[in-house]
Amino acid sequence: MTSLRSSSGFSLLEVLVSVLILSFGLLGMAGLQLKSLQNSHSAYQRTLATVIAMDAGERLWANSASAAPLTTAELAQQWQEHWQSAEDGRLTLPGLAATITAPAVGETTYIIHINWDESRFSGSAETHFTYALDLYP
Repeated sequence: MTSLRSSSGFSLLEVLVSVLILSFGLLGMAGLQLKSLQNSHSAYQRTLATVIAMDAGERLWANSASAAPLTTAELAQQWQEHWQSAEDGRLTLPGLAATITAPAVGETTYIIHINWDESRFSGSAETHFTYALDLYP
């Protein structure tokens, strides 16, 4: 009878320790899920930035074949207005700032700069992409 009394409450202590270990594991899984969601959203925004830059490239190609081509500044203004306003339900990036830099005389490389605010998860982080596009006459 004395052996039963000395071991009373031992199973309860084992259960409490295992619940504590399980709770730490579940907190770790929740943190991993949150980080996965953040990285997925960041990848989505980078993909959208790539689409915006590809649109600029396509506009440059179409403009070079146009009978009355626009200047690079006019084309960049139209392109920025299209992507910075999302009134028609189009997706865009928060804090989008985009520019097209025309090539120097005798060169063919256009530089497309895409900046946006990715501070949703990491404070004040501005992300910057630069794309280069060669247009040959």
